[in-house]
Amino acid sequence: MKRILITGAAGFLGSHLCDRFIKEGYYVIGMDNLITGDLKNIEHLFKLENFEFYHHDITKFVHVPGELDYILHFASPASPIDYLKIPIQTLKVGSLGTHNLLGLARVKKARILIASTSEVYGDPLVHPQTEEYYGNVNTIGPRGVYDEAKRFQESITMAYHTFHGVETRIVRIFNTYGPRMRLNDGRVIPAFIGQALRGEDLTIFGDGMQTRSFCYVDDQVEGIFRLLHSDYVYPVNIGNPDEITIKDFAEEIIKLTGTNQKIVYHPLPINDPLQRQPDTTKAKELLGWEAKVNRAEGMKITYDYFRSLSKEELSKEEHKDFSNYIR
Repeated sequence: MKRILITGAAGFLGSHLCDRFIKEGYYVIGMDNLITGDLKNIEHLFKLENFEFYHHDITKFVHVPGELDYILHFASPASPIDYLKIPIQTLKVGSLGTHNLLGLARVKKARILIASTSEVYGDPLVHPQTEEYYGNVNTIGPRGVYDEAKRFQESITMAYHTFHGVETRIVRIFNTYGPRMRLNDGRVIPAFIGQALRGEDLTIFGDGMQTRSFCYVDDQVEGIFRLLHSDYVYPVNIGNPDEITIKDFAEEIIKLTGTNQKIVYHPLPINDPLQRQPDTTKAKELLGWEAKVNRAEGMKITYDYFRSLSKEELSKEEHKDFSNYIR
């Protein structure tokens, strides 16, 4: 049985990856410090013989006993609200955490895939974004802590590959959605759905003409699975190229939820990207992958998940308390 370590295992995407690799017959070791993750996302796996969980912060030394075939590094705050509240922790997990895991991969002779992001392109001057585009990032802006952590993560990963011969893979993840997303984490889909379910007006930052391209989580996981098992060491975009403006998307949410909320506008945050659309040519050519789930289908599943939450969960203004982590 192949053994795989998945960091960020209790998060949105990490938990879905745990499910997929369990289904594929792997022995899965989940690791998370639970700063933004939630054990309820993986509690259904605790009874399984081929799953174990370590409550651990990967910015500290990482030890996993026994053999290890693969590592998926998905530990990181991933929403603007989170990484603006815990900027130093965000930088540390992308730098120190990645360094620790690459060292582990080297010792265990394991293949490691690191989760990068479309945020490495910043507020792009090239559209759609190809892997060859170097990006337009404000290193000292409020979003720089996340963007630069991911850019450094890519650099050190390639250094370990070229200098130490570690088997590495890099996925650049574009906006992904689905069940287990956290309400009120600053991302547009849970924000809009949460507001609709609570009967609040939908909040758009800026004029609503900025664009996003949303990929359903099952498609994202399939792309990551294929990339891990490929022979390609350079970054690959995984996302759904079906682009939509935020204003049009808000109107889709109102229609989906059957609510009558108004759309209200607020100033656009600093360095918020105005366009986001992946060029997925490489994923198609190298992995035979493309997004299958259309937005209407994926959003219905996602809405049903949020609708199943209790009134208490829906009414929470803050889902995470970072006071114990801020030093």
